[in-house]
Amino acid sequence: MDSGDGEKVVKVGSRKSELALIQTNSVIDSLKTFHPNARFEIVKMNTTGDKILDKPLPKIGEKSLFTKELEVALEDGSVDFVVHSLKDLPTTLPDNLAIGGICKRENARDAVIIHPKLEAKSLSALAKNSIVGTSSLRRVAQVRQLYPDLEVKSIRGNLNTRLSKLTNSVVDSNNKDAENPLQYSAIMLAVAGIERMGWKDKISQILEPSEIMYAVGQGALAIECRSDDQKTVDFLAPLHDRSTVLRVVAERSLLKKLGGGCSAPVAVNCTLDDNDNLSLEAGVWSLDGKKSLKKKLSVVIATKDEPPKKMTKKEDTLFAGILAGKLLKDELEMAQDLGIKVAEELVAEGALDIMEEARAENEKPEEVKKFIEEIKNGASDKLVQEQR
Repeated sequence: MDSGDGEKVVKVGSRKSELALIQTNSVIDSLKTFHPNARFEIVKMNTTGDKILDKPLPKIGEKSLFTKELEVALEDGSVDFVVHSLKDLPTTLPDNLAIGGICKRENARDAVIIHPKLEAKSLSALAKNSIVGTSSLRRVAQVRQLYPDLEVKSIRGNLNTRLSKLTNSVVDSNNKDAENPLQYSAIMLAVAGIERMGWKDKISQILEPSEIMYAVGQGALAIECRSDDQKTVDFLAPLHDRSTVLRVVAERSLLKKLGGGCSAPVAVNCTLDDNDNLSLEAGVWSLDGKKSLKKKLSVVIATKDEPPKKMTKKEDTLFAGILAGKLLKDELEMAQDLGIKVAEELVAEGALDIMEEARAENEKPEEVKKFIEEIKNGASDKLVQEQR
């Protein structure tokens, strides 16, 4: 990492897409405020999720679709750290890797971009049987629940590709029943990604979490490093944004306990107010949107009077894969416990059965059965799950 002349030469792993590089450069700019003499080199690579574009994400059948190749480069020392959208990172990481920094969360909500030829400005205004494109099962399930007259269709590719598929949509011969029988009448994307691309003016509708909840970690950037590389861990630590970390620890702890991911619709809404009241609402859905469960709990993040506990081993410093850094362990434990409790309440009311039903439509039956049994036997924390 040292260049030998007192400056730091840091190799940063990133996906090749325009959005990924915008995000990586944003993290580098933030790091330069703390380390003005550091020099950076971006190492670009494609991931499995970038290469396989002809199948919906849950159908590909592999975990870590957007992170595996980056993590291999991290493990073999080709890069010092990698930048991810946090929602892409599984809640359980490889043993020698951890999240060393989480930047301040941007807008976590979802947005709708409607075909420029249509007058509609919201999902509710679209014609019956109009096709909405999304790569996310949680969006699919929630749209089907709220707007049963709309059709939902998978759309893959980076943001540029998806926007192009929308704007270049032609009449779909299989969808002649719609008033506007386009291949795609609208697409759904994360607001944060749209804004990072400079496309804010293309947004037709922003969906409030009270209507459609967002993905675990959505809107936040995560920096993954080798957990035993203390120099890099210390280098990244100033990036930690307390409010964001507390929220995403709660969200990721919930997902980890549920064992949710890209093959089951799980969504959240988490807030931290000025009085340190941390509130987490979470829901699970069947793919047709006809079955759903939601739970909401809150806790006041209060630091205990006694000195913070000493962290003696790696397991003590990790919270759903996130290193504590300079944040107080007691506070992170409260956020973690909140996520676990919300998950437990969902499970108590039958969430696993709803999730199993959703997975059954995307995975092999024997894999689903084994997965659910492992969760029910308390082994879900050992499973590597993908978040989308």
